[in-house]
Amino acid sequence: MKVTRRSLLKGGAGIAAAGSSIFQVNIGNASGFGHGGGPRVADVVVVGCGSAGLAAAVAAAEAGASVIVLEAQPHIGGRGVVSSGNIPLGGGTPAQTAAGIVDTPDLLFRDLTDWSIVQTNGFPSYRYNDREVIRAFADINLTIYDFLVRHGVRWTRSTADNVGGNEVGNSVNRMMHTAIMDYVSVRTGLQVPESQRLTTSQGPGFIYPLEAAAKARGVKILLNHRLESLHRMHHGVVAVKATHNGRNVNIQARKGIVIASGGGNGNVEYRRMFDPRLTAEYCGVAGEPYSFQDASGILAGLNVGASLAGTYNQTGEFGTNITKPSRIGTRYNYSFLEWLPTSVVFPLAKARGLSVNNFQDVIHVNMIGKRFYDETGGQFGTNSARSVNPYVQDSYLNAKNITWNPQNWINAAMAGIGDGHNGGGPIWAIFDETTRARRNWNVAPPYVDPDGFFFQANSLEELAAKIVMPYQRVPMPASNLVETVTRYNGFVDAGADADFGKPTPQYKIQTAPFYAAWSTPVLHDPRSGLRINAASQVLDFAGQPIRGLYAAGEAAGGFSQHGNGRALAQGYIAGRHAALS
Repeated sequence: MKVTRRSLLKGGAGIAAAGSSIFQVNIGNASGFGHGGGPRVADVVVVGCGSAGLAAAVAAAEAGASVIVLEAQPHIGGRGVVSSGNIPLGGGTPAQTAAGIVDTPDLLFRDLTDWSIVQTNGFPSYRYNDREVIRAFADINLTIYDFLVRHGVRWTRSTADNVGGNEVGNSVNRMMHTAIMDYVSVRTGLQVPESQRLTTSQGPGFIYPLEAAAKARGVKILLNHRLESLHRMHHGVVAVKATHNGRNVNIQARKGIVIASGGGNGNVEYRRMFDPRLTAEYCGVAGEPYSFQDASGILAGLNVGASLAGTYNQTGEFGTNITKPSRIGTRYNYSFLEWLPTSVVFPLAKARGLSVNNFQDVIHVNMIGKRFYDETGGQFGTNSARSVNPYVQDSYLNAKNITWNPQNWINAAMAGIGDGHNGGGPIWAIFDETTRARRNWNVAPPYVDPDGFFFQANSLEELAAKIVMPYQRVPMPASNLVETVTRYNGFVDAGADADFGKPTPQYKIQTAPFYAAWSTPVLHDPRSGLRINAASQVLDFAGQPIRGLYAAGEAAGGFSQHGNGRALAQGYIAGRHAALS
């Protein structure tokens, strides 16, 4: 689906007309729906073949439904398969019991709705979660744990820990990690060494077992089928129009359609409804170019009268909705996802990036060559087990006792240049040959992408002139970059950063060649989406379920949590409810 401003406006029209006769089109046997050939038919149609979509497909098939899954990409897995395989599951799982952890669904629910957990910048992690959605999630965790194990998922360790989770609750450890086993890593295109296959956690460790379970139960997975629209009649949403190789394909659902197509962070106009700063330069969304957050499912839902949820959770300054990169010189610069040349998508990714472990090694400048913040500053805070300690649920002391310490690198990076335009523009990490040698960075492909995301020159003036790429909407004044570097070098001599308080600046930038590497903030978690209820049914603007329409995972809003736990749980709920409706 090509998502355009026009499609967004169409979605707005759908909002305005929710419940009106524009949705009440009689398609009979669906032959008039679009202009493609005869429709395929199944009890449940799932849009998206990632964490939520596969959970929905397997759950629906196990409940006796016939299932068709549509996947826009030429491969399955979505963002789940490229993830680190971390799955937050609590409520008293066997892994928690093995670790001596006392947890219950009630404790999990209270954790994920605790108004009193506040980050050091004042932003609350759980306050705006939808209570009905969270209650359903808390009550299904044990089932999801068993569901995964029953279908062949193995954990890297037998006890729950606190690694890789955020917004998973403060009380106890709930993180589980799926062993990659003998599956090929999508990140590398290779198997991990045999001795590490049960100790390395990555997404293939749960995605491919669920794919096998789906196929074993007769689920049809149609690749390269991109959602175009949904069809709603008097009695509900009954069909999907997709495109495949340039042709329309009509697919009917006897019982329900599950939107599990991911979030909207890759859609510029959708994301700017929540944050006007997020213009086109934020182009390296985490998980791309393997899977794209194009908002297609969300827009299709809006077009048939659905409402949105999670708007605060999307823009609140907590969690990993927006992240600071520590991988530079490549468009796809999410810190925890490195694409290797052996990956199937490396021709699109183009570069691995340079890993920055110490931000004393670089200075950050905006597109006019000026520093804007202490480079060592962090990103927004997150909450996980014992982040607040001591902790009493719902106690005013949890917020009162925090130490104010806002992490504003992201906000400063996105502030722009004061010319009246939205968007912060590219952020460049500037360093010199001495730093390159000290860190043993390889500044040639495939480590960096010289096609607009990495530049080098023999002088700072020449470097500024070379920075030309689509998102650099104004030239970088050479005098600005020279002045910025000269001033910073003075701070190194003085041992203090008089502009932004960087702790004891360590390294001058003075030895040619000089380098500029893409270091622009990365969009990651989608936490806004279609509004759902406890059964994962999509709700309209009257708060009523749209019959036959469900949403799960990153396509659904109202739940502030990072990771695969909510996607698997909501997918399971949606698929089973649809099958039994």
